[in-house]
Amino acid sequence: MDEVAIIGGGPAGLRVMQILQCAGIQGHLYEQKRSVGRKLLVAGKSGLNLTNDAEIVEFLSNYKGKGLPKVLWERIYKAFNNTTLREWARELGQETFVSSGKKVFPNDMKAAPLLRALVQDIKGKGGEFFVKHSLRNIEPSDNGYDLTFSSEEGEIRHHYSAVVLAFGGGSWSSTGSDGEWVPLLESMNIKISPLEAANCGWEVNWDGEFLSKHEGKPLKNLLCSAGEESIEGELVITKYGLEGGPIYRLGHALRQQEKPALQLDFKSMFSTQELMKKVESVRKNLALELMQRWRLTDSVVDLLKCYHSELFQKIKVNGGDLQLLAKKLKNFSLPLEKPRPLNEAISSAGGVAWIELDENLMLKKYPDLYACGEMLDWEAPTGGFLLQGCFSSASWVGNAIKRKRSL
Repeated sequence: MDEVAIIGGGPAGLRVMQILQCAGIQGHLYEQKRSVGRKLLVAGKSGLNLTNDAEIVEFLSNYKGKGLPKVLWERIYKAFNNTTLREWARELGQETFVSSGKKVFPNDMKAAPLLRALVQDIKGKGGEFFVKHSLRNIEPSDNGYDLTFSSEEGEIRHHYSAVVLAFGGGSWSSTGSDGEWVPLLESMNIKISPLEAANCGWEVNWDGEFLSKHEGKPLKNLLCSAGEESIEGELVITKYGLEGGPIYRLGHALRQQEKPALQLDFKSMFSTQELMKKVESVRKNLALELMQRWRLTDSVVDLLKCYHSELFQKIKVNGGDLQLLAKKLKNFSLPLEKPRPLNEAISSAGGVAWIELDENLMLKKYPDLYACGEMLDWEAPTGGFLLQGCFSSASWVGNAIKRKRSL
């Protein structure tokens, strides 16, 4: 029988499965955990951010990866874009809305109703699910592949005319996204870019006294930069370093630096000259007055003191160089140690190298063996771009198989 195997029950695998079942192509979906969509449910705990309402140029600028083919990725996105995804959710009974920051959520903010509707739609069209099945081997054979799985019933082998790999990346291993597929594909001579933590906090070698006073406090109204990229937002001081949207979005740029450092502008709304005007009339209690007039929090003041104590000492003694301090306030370089461990990250970078894939996301060395979702070598920030990339690439693969079967 002409059957297709989908390996992985996350958003990408489920979307491929749905397309195949709608086209009358028999699909078998295998998931190593006891249920599908576990990472989708975890992502939905704070509100399921399905996509983003940004225009196409801004939207696509958020995707990066080693050798990411921009022309192909644009085609993949256009074929199932943010508008299409919202229409798809509506067809499953889930209306969406656009919140602040152009983020798109289901009206009830939950992942479970969407997942339940998707699974019911697939099963209603004859799709079969096999949970607690872990792929152990892929062996090319006549007209397809022989797959070997381990399960509660022991080892199972099955032949398929085509196979779709949708393993996910390497973050949140408890959901099944554990990266353990890498050795298997490498043994098949498929190049894999190392999996790295993306959308994660970064470690900072904090001064002990500073940390005891400010752990858990926010650093607000920042302009954060790394390389040529800049993001406005808020960071939170943690016992190991920093967390927050800006450092997540700058993770790719930071990983490219030999000695990673985050550039912080604590007063992006003012120029250095404007800051100087605010303190030009100060004559007494200079150290106290300039902090009040610049409206700096204790966290910012102590951070400046940790890294530039000599400036504060000179100001206290003889007035020092206020302009130099103002410049540091506008361009503060905070050395970083490393990103947090991969398993703590929201997503991962790295994966199947693009040189291994053709324009249908089929592996060039293995006809009718496809890959999609987070296991490909792309990354994107939070804000709806992650799920959109998974759904778009899955839709591309599903439709490629559909077209090929119709020839």
